[in-house]
Amino acid sequence: METKQYMNPYLAGLLLGLLLLFTFYLSGRGLGASGAVKSFTIAAVENISPEHASNSKFYKEYSQEHSDSPLMNWLVFEIIGVVIGAFLSGLISGRLKLQLEKGPRVNSRIRIVGALIGGVLWGVGSQLGRGCTSGAALSGLAVMSTGGIITMISIFAGAYLFAYFFRKFWI
Repeated sequence: METKQYMNPYLAGLLLGLLLLFTFYLSGRGLGASGAVKSFTIAAVENISPEHASNSKFYKEYSQEHSDSPLMNWLVFEIIGVVIGAFLSGLISGRLKLQLEKGPRVNSRIRIVGALIGGVLWGVGSQLGRGCTSGAALSGLAVMSTGGIITMISIFAGAYLFAYFFRKFWI
């Protein structure tokens, strides 16, 4: 199977903007991912340890605000769609393979540990910040929220600063 080129980034940005507009129209909310992770976590805790969930203030409040199952949140369906779409995109473009991407100066163990630590930090940060980067930055910018603008500037500034100090691992 021949590898195809990536989508034009301007076209991809336009399509993402249209998708964001459509989600505002359809659901009254923008895009996001951390809400789905929270829903999966709540569903797991409720199923694995119902006694803990019934005695915890957080789970009680969540149950009072959301009468349905935590998995009936539209963000859960968004993430399922993202996973299916990514799989189909990789399949169609000939890029579907299991591989660990890393710089020449990084071994596989450091890459995996770094990814796990980064994932935990993302999860904690998204809960402290009351949303993930896609929710805060993309959706916030779409409605010209001051918080969204500050978030996007901070994301890019932090990424450039981080890349400057850690570029030796990738070059």
